[in-house]
Amino acid sequence: MIRNPIDIASRVSPELSSLIETLIDQLETDEPVTLASVRSFLKHGMPVEMDEDEHLHHFDVDESVIDELDELIEQFGESAAAMDFIYAFASEQLSRVIEDVVSDENRENPATLEVVKEAIVNGLAGRLVGEGILEEDEDDVLMPEIENLIDRFGADATAEDFLRYE
Repeated sequence: MIRNPIDIASRVSPELSSLIETLIDQLETDEPVTLASVRSFLKHGMPVEMDEDEHLHHFDVDESVIDELDELIEQFGESAAAMDFIYAFASEQLSRVIEDVVSDENRENPATLEVVKEAIVNGLAGRLVGEGILEEDEDDVLMPEIENLIDRFGADATAEDFLRYE
């Protein structure tokens, strides 16, 4: 399977990204899910491993999503990792933490997800609560969320790429 070094997820529609994420979450397989396997699921229906409630007919898959997937396959190849096409944002709370880490003037290199996690462990969330940037109960969700992003995208992923701008 080929991993794509560019930010291709930002080019994927929210509908296709959500569909790919659901497929990956629901499949219990040791094999990585590729764009070709996503296309096969769209064409032939969901595999038996998935619960009846999770079958693809619950998704409103129109021709534009299939056309978009075909374009991605044409551009990146059938063996491209489907995970690379899932776009993720940090929550509003984690975005505030990331912004604080990114704006540190003493930082020489771009902040990674691991750097943000270390900042949280070292008390950044508590400081932000004290400054009124985060609510007291908001800091409880930061560690599970950053760990989930690290599990999905790697510790070296640039944290700024996950900022949610609203």
